[in-house]
Amino acid sequence: MKKIFSIVTLFALVLVLAACGSGSDSKEGTEESAEGEPAEISVAASPAPHAEILEKAAEILAEEDITVNVEIVNDYTTPNRLLADEEVDANFFQHTPYLEGEIESHGYELESIGNVHIEPMAVYSNDYDSLEDIPDGSTILVSNNPAEEGRFLSFFVNAGLVEIEEGIDIQNATFDDITENPHNFEFDNNTAPELLVNMYENNEAPAVIINANFAIDAGLNPVEDSIAVEEGDSPYANLVAVRAGDEERPELQRLIEVLQSEEMVTFMEEEYGGTIIPAQ
Repeated sequence: MKKIFSIVTLFALVLVLAACGSGSDSKEGTEESAEGEPAEISVAASPAPHAEILEKAAEILAEEDITVNVEIVNDYTTPNRLLADEEVDANFFQHTPYLEGEIESHGYELESIGNVHIEPMAVYSNDYDSLEDIPDGSTILVSNNPAEEGRFLSFFVNAGLVEIEEGIDIQNATFDDITENPHNFEFDNNTAPELLVNMYENNEAPAVIINANFAIDAGLNPVEDSIAVEEGDSPYANLVAVRAGDEERPELQRLIEVLQSEEMVTFMEEEYGGTIIPAQ
């Protein structure tokens, strides 16, 4: 009887060990399968150059089984809301001052995972060849983006046409910081940025300051068609933003790595001929 019991016990033990071994093998197989599964991410982006740059990056990432779905959004308010509401995995359209302003205004929990390029903002005019030629009392059309008021002012401060309060960093300056405006320029900031190209083309003001993405999308060259353009050391580099906590997601890390790669730097330089500048 004891002998029979021992045999049964030994057989049961063998079955248990076999089951454990089988479970371990199954788990390892599942992990390998998960690692090999294709990944898919969605990115909200401005049409040009952001979406175009992403499409090129998507070609590279497709070879790694990472699909990038680009969702084009032609305004500056929707992409961060889409990201915060988990309707997209990332967005690509803004610079750090704008992102910080959006976080402060809306309480978004968003983070940058890296800079990609600088879009040099420029001043356009149908009637004048330089800032100094603009008549006294002229209206300068700018966007209604409060995060860029210092950026608009920098053109005129650097040209010696306007002065701001001493000690104020131009990046953080607002129109309220103007202390000297001898030419009585009026900065009209009541227009959405995507409408400024049409206002320039309709010659609705002596000068219009336009973001490069909208200018490029309309066929304007910020370097060749403007009367003043930002230098290459502009601090307003465009970045990829994600939700806080997603910064280390492998597919998002690969996205920013590709966007910052030498291959993409070459693409941007060749495709845009200096109208956008790869971030350092």
